[in-house]
Amino acid sequence: MIDRLFFATVLLLVLGTISCRDAASFVASAPPVDSREGEEADQRELTLATTQRAGGAGRLRVMTWNLEWFFDEQTGDNYSELAKQQSAPSRGDWNWKRNAVAQAVAAGEPDIAGLQEIENQRVLFYLRQALLRDHDQEYAELAAAGGDYYTEQDVGYLYRPQLGELQLLPLRQTIFGRSSAMLASGQHEEVTKHLAVEFEVRCGDAVETLTVMNIHLRAGADASVIRRGQARSVHTWLADKITAGENVIVLGDFNSVAAVPAAAGTEIHAALGKETATASDDLIDLHTHLPANERATHLQTGRALDRILVSPSLLHDDPERVDLTFEKIQRLKNLAVRGQPDATGEHYDRYWQMKASERDLSDHYPVMATFQFK
Repeated sequence: MIDRLFFATVLLLVLGTISCRDAASFVASAPPVDSREGEEADQRELTLATTQRAGGAGRLRVMTWNLEWFFDEQTGDNYSELAKQQSAPSRGDWNWKRNAVAQAVAAGEPDIAGLQEIENQRVLFYLRQALLRDHDQEYAELAAAGGDYYTEQDVGYLYRPQLGELQLLPLRQTIFGRSSAMLASGQHEEVTKHLAVEFEVRCGDAVETLTVMNIHLRAGADASVIRRGQARSVHTWLADKITAGENVIVLGDFNSVAAVPAAAGTEIHAALGKETATASDDLIDLHTHLPANERATHLQTGRALDRILVSPSLLHDDPERVDLTFEKIQRLKNLAVRGQPDATGEHYDRYWQMKASERDLSDHYPVMATFQFK
């Protein structure tokens, strides 16, 4: 028994001293996990994520998740009838949703989470308080009021300022507007729900700058032309950074039913930069790294509405220095689904009448990308 305790103590000390430079090779030496399909694969990925986190130094995890009407019960600050209707019916209902989402985020442990369909920064404050109180996980929040006055939905972020050697410092937040050239082209639409944040990411002596753009494009089958124009705007705002070889991530709810890989003429194709004359400003859709049966992120449509696009710099390791390099992408369906997946009719028509144990947290599934310092 004493020998076992001694071995466990030594192992913990070794894990605690792994540097950002060494962590990637340490975890990579673990035996491979057998692949599964469908929900078993989601559960496997979630289990692997949570069990490896203690030794996960040297990794940055970036999540996107549409929380579906993450509105508290206080409607006095809402002006649109739709926002009032979709707010939590009571304080008890809001407490349930806030705490359930906190539990899911705590299980996924993202370092940066881009969230959509939030009411405002206040609800993110409540969420991070629940994460600290109930799960001992410390996050900070970022948000900015957008221009969608019909739904009053906004986008925002949770991020972990520090976890071991990993440190995140937000340098600047930006809400973009269309330039005179963009307006003159007639090809660019206003993006009412977006927020770009430039982070300084530190891991030991390694320092990287990362720009993350969180977007929520216009919904509806009849809005495809608007969405495509919004996607062009997003790419135009970031094209210079991508061309310069900087680290850029575009994530969020694209509301696009485009296939994987995306065909020409779709919103995803435009967001990737495929409509420009040069390939030097192209992004890469990480959904292409997911198995075909794990690409759906939406309950109703069964399509990949939620994506993470990255610049080439995040896919290619620089052998001359320690930098951020893509490792894997996961669809974490089990974070959103409680019991069996909701039937579409029940979820949209009887949501608050359903048993809490069977009530899915959102009609969208989280997607998370992991990057290594190597």
